[in-house]
Amino acid sequence: MTTPAAEGFSMPAEWQPHERCWMAWPCRQELWGDRLDDARDAYASVAQAIAGFEPVTMVANPGDVAAASLNCGRGIDVLPMELDDSWMRDIGPTFLLDGKGGIGGCDWHFNAWGHKYDFYNNDARLAEALVNHLDFRHFDAPFVLEGGAIHHDGEGTVLTTETVLLNPNRNPGMDRAETEQALCDWLGAEKVIWLPAGFHYDETDGHVDNVACFARPGVVLAASCPDEGDPNYEILRANAEILRASTDARGRALEVVTIDQPARMEEGGERLASSYINFYIANGGIVMPSFEDKRDAAARRAIAQAFPDHKVVQVPAVDIIRGGGGIHCITQQQPRLG
Repeated sequence: MTTPAAEGFSMPAEWQPHERCWMAWPCRQELWGDRLDDARDAYASVAQAIAGFEPVTMVANPGDVAAASLNCGRGIDVLPMELDDSWMRDIGPTFLLDGKGGIGGCDWHFNAWGHKYDFYNNDARLAEALVNHLDFRHFDAPFVLEGGAIHHDGEGTVLTTETVLLNPNRNPGMDRAETEQALCDWLGAEKVIWLPAGFHYDETDGHVDNVACFARPGVVLAASCPDEGDPNYEILRANAEILRASTDARGRALEVVTIDQPARMEEGGERLASSYINFYIANGGIVMPSFEDKRDAAARRAIAQAFPDHKVVQVPAVDIIRGGGGIHCITQQQPRLG
């Protein structure tokens, strides 16, 4: 089987120019319950914020197209495709470039975050359907992975967490070395930095996009926890220590900028996976969450400092994280050719 790397393809960094942003319209009543309309309003607000910087296309079930178009407003395209839910980062393709005018999409096997949900066949088929719709090169990966489980600096270094990619509910036949090789072969990477864990209560088993991301090559933003009594305190401290002791694929020591997570939030007795790290990098902009929390302003300042050439826009995200993810989780960038 050929791999993207063997064909000269790799995943560009998220701050490289985009052609557009892809999103998916919330539809899973089982997940959202009586907050489905609130979730749809929140997704529309994110789409509108991103549309201030780059084109946005919202994928929606055929029966939801009219409502999605009305809610999202002018300037946001809506594409009918069958969906089970709305986490485009995980169900959509990871786009790749070959530097020669070629573009492709990795179609990861999707098993609903380790079989957390039933009835996800439409979501499992979405990446292939979208790549074929765009008439891009289709790379069908022979293993399970979600886009929120990885961050790539565009220069050969991947961040991920052990609690997801080494979890037996994803790829029980693959060990650590095989998983690293797969990431290198399918993302065009050269080095994998493993963090021990994501948030302990994260339904995804600990996606890295809640706890760490690259701001540019050699610079990582990492979630931190100021409360020593919080179970995340030790998890995030350990992650930061590993990052500070790591070098990237080019041999650079990593600069680590920590950003405190918001205060604990719960829904139905369960903690919500709230994180300021879970943001979207657009063309000239950052669309990041706010949580009506006293730490919102400090997080905005830290991210603005990390991206001095970007305009930072905060969007209320509580109605998104009630579903189990954040702004990065509901978006997927399509890189621009050239």
